[in-house]
Amino acid sequence: MTMNANDILTRLRYALDIKDAEMVEIFALGGIETTKAEVQDMLSKSKNSPDGETPDEEYVKMIDNKTLESFLNGCVTLKRGPQEETPESVKNQFLMRDDNRNVNNILLKKLKIALSLTSEEMMDILHDAGVTVSKSELSAVLRKEGHRNYKECGDRYARNFLKGLAHIYRA
Repeated sequence: MTMNANDILTRLRYALDIKDAEMVEIFALGGIETTKAEVQDMLSKSKNSPDGETPDEEYVKMIDNKTLESFLNGCVTLKRGPQEETPESVKNQFLMRDDNRNVNNILLKKLKIALSLTSEEMMDILHDAGVTVSKSELSAVLRKEGHRNYKECGDRYARNFLKGLAHIYRA
C-alpha cells in the first residue's frame, strides 16, 4: 500500500500529537491559509460510496505534494524559527515532485531539520519501530537527488519513521 500526501499528513499529525488549531497555524507558516474545517477534511476519509465500498485513498479533501511540503516547511519554521530569505533558500523551499518519487526523502529531511534530529537519533527512531538501518543507508536517503550515493526512500521507511516518532511524542 503506497502512502499519498493525505496519509503522510494524517500519520504526522498523530505522531507529533498536533491539534487542529496548531495545524492551521503550521500551514500559515508554510504559506497556505486554511481553516480548521479544511484541515479536518484533509484528514478525514470519504463516506462509503453507494456500492458500500470506500476506496482506501479517498479523503474528503485530497492534497498535493506542494501542500504537504508547505506544511513541512511550516513545521520547520515553527520549531526552528523563520529563516533569512535568500535567492537560494527560496529556490530550495519546494523540493518535492508531482510524481511522488522523492516525497519520503523530503519528508525525512524536513523532519530531521524541524525536530533537530541527529542521524543517530533517526536510526534509534527507526529501530524503535522495528527497522534496522545503517548510517550509510540513512545518509543515502538524506542526500540530494542526483548525488551518486542518493537512494530513494520507500514507504516502509517513512511509515516506520512516523510510527517511531509516535512512540516518542505520544509516550
